[in-house]
Amino acid sequence: MAKTILICDDDPTQRRLIQAVLEREGFSVMHAENGSQAVERLSQNSGIDAVILDLVMPGQSGIDTLKEIRAVGIRTPVVVLTASGGIDTVVKAMQAGAQDFFIKPASPERILVSVRNALQMGDMVAEVARLKKHTGNRIGFDDLIGTSGPMALVRRLGERAAKSSIPVLILGESGVGKELIARAIQGSSERAGKPFVAVNCGALPENLVESILFGHEKGSFTGASDKHLGKFQEAHGGTLFLDEVGELPLDMQVKLLRALQEGEIDPVGSKRPIKVDVRIISATNRNLGDQVKAGAFREDLFYRLNVFPIEAPSLRERRDDIPALIDHFVRRFNIEEGKRVTGVSSEAMQMLCAYDWPGNVRQLENTVYRAIVLSDSPYLQAFDFPAISGQVAPMMAPAEGQVVALGQAAASLTEEHHEALHDAPVRILDDAGHLRKLEDIERDLIEHAIGVYAGHMSEVARRLGIGRSTLYRKVRDCGLEGLVKEAG
Repeated sequence: MAKTILICDDDPTQRRLIQAVLEREGFSVMHAENGSQAVERLSQNSGIDAVILDLVMPGQSGIDTLKEIRAVGIRTPVVVLTASGGIDTVVKAMQAGAQDFFIKPASPERILVSVRNALQMGDMVAEVARLKKHTGNRIGFDDLIGTSGPMALVRRLGERAAKSSIPVLILGESGVGKELIARAIQGSSERAGKPFVAVNCGALPENLVESILFGHEKGSFTGASDKHLGKFQEAHGGTLFLDEVGELPLDMQVKLLRALQEGEIDPVGSKRPIKVDVRIISATNRNLGDQVKAGAFREDLFYRLNVFPIEAPSLRERRDDIPALIDHFVRRFNIEEGKRVTGVSSEAMQMLCAYDWPGNVRQLENTVYRAIVLSDSPYLQAFDFPAISGQVAPMMAPAEGQVVALGQAAASLTEEHHEALHDAPVRILDDAGHLRKLEDIERDLIEHAIGVYAGHMSEVARRLGIGRSTLYRKVRDCGLEGLVKEAG
C-alpha cells in the first residue's frame, strides 16, 4: 500500500512541486491550504502516514498548527519546511513535535530523505506502542488488523464478550490469530493489565499436564524439588488462554471441569484446594462436537467452554485485509531487521491477494518476513515470494568491464553456459552465441532495472551507479520514456 503524505502549504506552486517529487517515488499525496485544514484532514483520515508542514502561513502559523496536532493526540510524524533556516525556528519546531525539517527550495533528494526518515520514526513509535500494549496485556480490538466483514463481526462479538466474564471458545483454523483475539478480549475488559497466561494444551507432556496446569507441592513426586504454582495460579486475577483445548487428555478434562465449576484447583500433593479467580478463554482448530460424539472430549466440559463461541475467519475469507496485514508486517520487520522496504509492487500485491494461504495469517507473516530479509529493493516484487510465484530473483547484469571479459571468454563457454546466458533477464550473447552490441545490452539492462525497482528512478540510478540526469538521458536515447510513465 502506498504511503500517504499530507502537504500543508499556502503556496500552490510549492505544493505541486513537492507532490511531483513524492508521486514519482510512489507516494500518495493529499493537500491542505492552511493549518486548520490540515488539522481537519488529520482528524478525519487515519490513513495519513506523514505531514509536510510549512511554518510560515497566513492565519494559523505552522508552529501553532503543529502544537494543535499534538494537543489533540495525533502522533503522525511531521516534517516542517521554511524559507528561513534560523536555529531558533528549528528548535521551536522540534520542541513542538516535528521529526525533521528542510529549507525551501529543497532538492528532491533532501525532501525524500526527510520524508523517509519521518516515516521510519513513525513506524518505530508505533511499534514501541504495540510492544508496550502487548507486554502490559492491554491489546484492544483497535489493534486487530483488518476492516473486512468477517473481522467486523469478530470485533462486535469480542467487545460484547469483554463486558462480562462469560467463557469464550474461539474457533478457527491454525494460524488465524486466535490468541490475538483472546488478548483483545482481555485488553478490552476490566481485567486489562492483569496477567494473561497462554497454554498450548497440545504441547504439554501427558505426564506433566496436571502439574503444569494446577501446580504441585515440593516432594509430591520424584523430581519435584521445589513448589510450582501452575498456570491457574499464575493467571490469578487475569485470563487463562487454553489453546488447542481439544488436545487435553480425558482425565485432565475432568479436573479442568471442576476448576471451572468450583473456581478452585487441587495442586499435586496439596492437602487442601486453592481458590483462583481466573477467566477462561479457550480455542481449538478441531470440531469439538465431533470429538464429543467420538468420546474423545467430555460433553459436560464442551458445554461449559462453548458458552460464547467466536468464529475466527481464515485469511482466504478476508482477502480485503491482506494489503493492510502486509503493510503492518513490512513496517514491523523493517524495524526488527533494520531494512527500508517501502512496500509491495502492484503485481506482487495482486498475486498475494489471490493466493489461498492455507497457513493463514501466520504463513503470510513468515512469507513477508523472508522477503524483507532477502530483498535489496525498495519495493517487494513477485520473485521475492518464490514459494507462491514460482519465480526466482533475476540475476543482475554484469558491469561494462565484465561484459568485455564475457565476450573474450565466449568461445570457450559450454553449451549449458550458452543456454543459461540466453535465458538470463539481460542477455549477453545473441542467438548465434556471439557478444551482443554494448548499446543493446545497456538498453535491456535499463529496461530490466526499471521493472525490478517499479519505476523508482532514484533507486534505479543508484543501483546502476549513474546520476539521475544521466539515467533520464539514456532512457530518452533508448526510447524507454513510455515504460517510465507506465511504471510511474
